[in-house]
Order: sequence, then structure tokens, then C-alpha cells
Amino acid sequence: MVQNIIKLSERENRIVNVVKAKSGMKNKNQALGFIIQTYAKEHLPEMLQPLEKPGRNSERKVIENVEELRKELRE
Repeated sequence: MVQNIIKLSERENRIVNVVKAKSGMKNKNQALGFIIQTYAKEHLPEMLQPLEKPGRNSERKVIENVEELRKELRE
């Protein structure tokens, strides 16, 4: 988890407090996370899709050692 110190205007702070209260969240961190996720879903859908290289299978593969990783990178 990353920690940040941010400065909010009085209006922005009120908005965060309204979202927090309306959604029944315990703290502003949850409210800010919700606001960010909502914005991302509505305005950045292409960033939420997994990045895929052409011609590669998009399934996740478990690599157990360095040799397997090297082999995968060569393909």
C-alpha cells in the first residue's frame, strides 16, 4: 500500500466527506479509493484492460524459477 499526503480544497474535502457518509465508509481513505475507482471505470476503461502483446496468450502463467522466466522471455 502506498501512502500519500494530499492537499484538498474545502470543497473537495466536503465532497469526500459526503461520499464517505453516504456510502457508510469508516474513513476518508475508503471514500477516496471509491471516488478514484469510479472515475477510472467511467473515464479510463482502456487502462483497466490487461495489456496484451500480439500473438501471446493472455492467461496467467506461474513461473517457478529463473530458468522458466528466461525461457518465457525468449518466446
